[in-house]
Amino acid sequence: MPSEHDSERRQFYRIEDCIGLECRQLSGEPTAPADTLFEGGETLPLEEELQRHDAEIRHQIGLLSENDRILSQLARALNEKLDTVARIMAFQKNPLQDSDWVHVTLSEGGLSFATTQLTPTVDARMAVRLTLMPELSQVAAFARVVSLEETGEGTRLHLQFQHMEDAVRQQIARHVLRIQARKRQQIRQRRETGMNSA
Repeated sequence: MPSEHDSERRQFYRIEDCIGLECRQLSGEPTAPADTLFEGGETLPLEEELQRHDAEIRHQIGLLSENDRILSQLARALNEKLDTVARIMAFQKNPLQDSDWVHVTLSEGGLSFATTQLTPTVDARMAVRLTLMPELSQVAAFARVVSLEETGEGTRLHLQFQHMEDAVRQQIARHVLRIQARKRQQIRQRRETGMNSA
């Protein structure tokens, strides 16, 4: 009989991906934002201020596009370039170790991955921070362990996101859609290459 977890998983698109993954097991209910539980969390107020400025810039670019499409495209490209430079600088300051890069199954609803280091129990609460490639964007969220599965690679944890902010969920959703589109394009290119070489 399908579990509630199985039915919830089917509501979201899932991808296989390699991401930077940092986990913190919680001893109780969280009392602070998930971002603050990881290194670099002290810059959270500055990041929130940056997001406010970015939202205002995007709004102004939208207004500009009504009058000058070329100029608005240039402003959008410059804004995205600055955003990318900022992410690269932040990542270079706090680089992840090789062991932090993990193959996962990811969706808006949660993620699963194999580990030999974590030993939580079902219903354990965790904080996770994901570094998504190639954008180097980071999102942090709380999660609950919904099931454990012993495999040859260790224990596979299935986590369900909890109390997730809409902005974080949308960022994960955009990443999932980008990866799906990239994989579809790769499949299409392989088919076209095969047809041309036949």
